[in-house]
Amino acid sequence: MMRFLENLKDKKIILASNSPRRQELLRGLEMEFEIKSSPVDESIPSDIPAEYVAAYLSKLKSESFPDELLENEILITSDTVVIENGHVLGKPQSDQEAFDMIKSLSGATHTVMTAVTIKDRLKRITLEDETLVTFRFLEEEEIWHYIKEYKPFDKAGAYGIQEWIGFIGVSRIEGSYFNVMGFPLHLVYEQLKKW
Repeated sequence: MMRFLENLKDKKIILASNSPRRQELLRGLEMEFEIKSSPVDESIPSDIPAEYVAAYLSKLKSESFPDELLENEILITSDTVVIENGHVLGKPQSDQEAFDMIKSLSGATHTVMTAVTIKDRLKRITLEDETLVTFRFLEEEEIWHYIKEYKPFDKAGAYGIQEWIGFIGVSRIEGSYFNVMGFPLHLVYEQLKKW
């Protein structure tokens, strides 16, 4: 445990996420944690505005965690959404859906919102971050190449900024890069320091 998070030395951190990107990013804070997760129905009620969806799902994952937390345990859950013109782009279910999503982001700016919920037996807090991402105009062949080679079916908005499409396509970013990857580490770190 790094000296900056000494307050957590007697705590057990649980990351409830199957995302390899979140796991990799949390390891970057030089802290030990356990990975546990359980499937959650991520259906979004139709009356929730797009900008509240990430927080809704992050809290839902936190509430749906099957194990009762012990006194020394801290649970972290998270969700990331891509918002384009007020609509949430989820994870694509097919090649064509992935193509349509990326095509709609081509040559335009969209919003990526991530929410992280941290809780123990006594309290729960949800943090949110927002980043604006601009793609240059993408050729159809470039989009298809990315889908065939990288299979972005586990990613909101059908892309990973840390992959080939991000390297060649992202022309501007306003906000946290790690938020777009799915975990606003600066906010998580600040909150854990105070826990």
